[in-house]
Amino acid sequence: MKTTKEEILNSALTVFSQKGYDGALLRHISSSLGITKAALYKHFDSKESLWNAVIDYVESYYYRHMESVSDIPIPDNWDDLKELSLRQIDFTIHDDTVKRVRKLLSLEQFRNERISALATKHFITNMEVQFTKIFDKMIEKGALKCTNPELLAFQYTAPITVLIHLCDREPDKEKEIWEKINAHIEQFSQLFRK
Repeated sequence: MKTTKEEILNSALTVFSQKGYDGALLRHISSSLGITKAALYKHFDSKESLWNAVIDYVESYYYRHMESVSDIPIPDNWDDLKELSLRQIDFTIHDDTVKRVRKLLSLEQFRNERISALATKHFITNMEVQFTKIFDKMIEKGALKCTNPELLAFQYTAPITVLIHLCDREPDKEKEIWEKINAHIEQFSQLFRK
């Protein structure tokens, strides 16, 4: 049976997310696929080229599965905002690829400039930009009482990001974490909805 490039990238993501770049060996990746290192070299000429392909794969995966800022639907009210938020959070917490990516980014963010930039983008910037746009439009529609959508986005997303990372470290506390996320969204609704 022939191993596809996507299978290799998926297995490499798993190994890199478990061992980090330095700890991952090509033999770990080939072994996880049930192929020889020589077969792996037919697809990638070095660990570095495989690493770069994994990072490209990760970026592509995010763009295919997460709503971009330009595609994000603007909620008309807080119920719609809560539904959108919970849908995105659920995907982020439960999608296996996204969880492995988060672990990889966490492990490597202080060792690799490209990974550091991706960690900032996926852990902070993307959500802030997305929710700044949402809150700006909701303020225009008269659904929010706030004058600074950027600050509001930061206040809204930062605790959620922390709780998602906590869920990665302590998956047995997922129910409790969901309760905190829901309470956070409810409190925001009480403070800022019109």
